[in-house]
Amino acid sequence: MRRRAFITLIGSAAAAWPLAARAQRPAMPLIGFLHAQSPEGFVEPMRGFRLGLKDAGYSEGENVTIEYRWAFNQLDRLPALAADLARLRVAVIIASGGALSGLAAKAATTTIPIVFSSGDDPVRRGLVESLARPGGNLTGAVVLSVALSGKRLELLHELVPGATRVAVLFNPTEVANTEALQDVEVAARGLGLQVRFLKADTADEIDAAFETAGRERANALFVAVTPFFTARRVQLAQLAAFHRIPAVYGLRDFSEAGGLMSYGASIADTYRQVGVYAGRILKGAKPADLPVVQSTKFELVINRRTARMLGLTVPDKLVAAADEVIE
Repeated sequence: MRRRAFITLIGSAAAAWPLAARAQRPAMPLIGFLHAQSPEGFVEPMRGFRLGLKDAGYSEGENVTIEYRWAFNQLDRLPALAADLARLRVAVIIASGGALSGLAAKAATTTIPIVFSSGDDPVRRGLVESLARPGGNLTGAVVLSVALSGKRLELLHELVPGATRVAVLFNPTEVANTEALQDVEVAARGLGLQVRFLKADTADEIDAAFETAGRERANALFVAVTPFFTARRVQLAQLAAFHRIPAVYGLRDFSEAGGLMSYGASIADTYRQVGVYAGRILKGAKPADLPVVQSTKFELVINRRTARMLGLTVPDKLVAAADEVIE
């Protein structure tokens, strides 16, 4: 009897070992992901983010968990969504889709590390003290979009050399647009172009802006970079085609949606850097010690199918310079 009891005791203990091991296994770190827009339009950037995490040694579902909060372009929801992530006591908050996400996260917590991505100047927007020494609990990656405005207009002029009147569509609620419009105005003077600034911060106002551009016989269109326009890229590309107005944009997403041409930073590469920083913070790095990085990979994408529809011939020089030509 004693022998049987001993064997039973050993067997019971052995069966309990895996349960005990699982109970002692530390919980996976939790990342909070806050975004101003919706997941449908960010497949490639999210792939870049996960690649950055993997480069830092983390894979979603294996050794890290991610809690997502999407604002679906309802920017007034960002503060509540950021506060919700802060209440979960996540290990790090990713605040992306524009400076407003970063500002909402900053207002929600002074202790949880935050990694932002933005097209605005993070110092001017109050996210960090400086690019080299962020200070506080924030760092991140900056998408150089505003600084490329003049170059974008030059590329449009190369593609449509006969254009003399350019409509410039911007969102008046976006602070970054002020600097971009100044650069466009300077570049337009150098190219001998007349510019007409058109405001839009609703879908209906976008429709009205195109009506105005058509009525005033604008030869080309420059679309400023804003999260709102990115979310409305299909509407913008379709309206440009309907009004037969050649347009240039700041992100490849527009060209993929049928827009004529785009030139700007690679968003996927920027999100990859955000993923790398998130991984480094999970390993113990402090945001204050991680300099804000600026995008270094830029993409010129031309939709030659749209060019043909508009009766345009893409110069060989632009074809050779393009990172991708959509046929």
